[in-house]
Amino acid sequence: MNRVKSRVKKGNNMVLVLVDIRSVHNVGSLFRTAEAAGVEKIYLTGITPSPLDRFGRKRKDLAKVSLGTEEYIKWEYCDSVQQVLIKLESDGFEIVAIEQHKDSIDYRDFKIEGSTAFLLGSETDGLSAETLKKVSHIIEIPLKGKKESLNVSVAGGVVLFKVLDYRPHSFE
Repeated sequence: MNRVKSRVKKGNNMVLVLVDIRSVHNVGSLFRTAEAAGVEKIYLTGITPSPLDRFGRKRKDLAKVSLGTEEYIKWEYCDSVQQVLIKLESDGFEIVAIEQHKDSIDYRDFKIEGSTAFLLGSETDGLSAETLKKVSHIIEIPLKGKKESLNVSVAGGVVLFKVLDYRPHSFE
């Protein structure tokens, strides 16, 4: 499988791209985890719920799970994940899918070399083959138990904290 080679800028920005995540609780949990891990921005695509409902009102169910972190972390909704990937690649981000796949590598072997966008897909279907063609790496969390997968918000947390660069953090 051919991988798109990114022109990665020098920098350590991390963004999260949530693709067709159905559960508002998973989205709220990912906001909370992403904020704690120093993620710069979250892109919400497809059917992924945003912190605002269709009338522009704050979603109380998401805010309750995220503990209000949707107020601290930048986020943007876009219908198309493909548009987000084009923008991120042009901005110099390396695009990395967190997904079970025959071409995946162990997430513990992946090293961040610059600005990185992590993609997480639907709880039931994961990321599409079309989306996976657009990424530079597919990383996977090896599992030892009988279940075949982790909850999407748990998988996001495992990966974000593994690759966290532990740079000094300002608590301003």
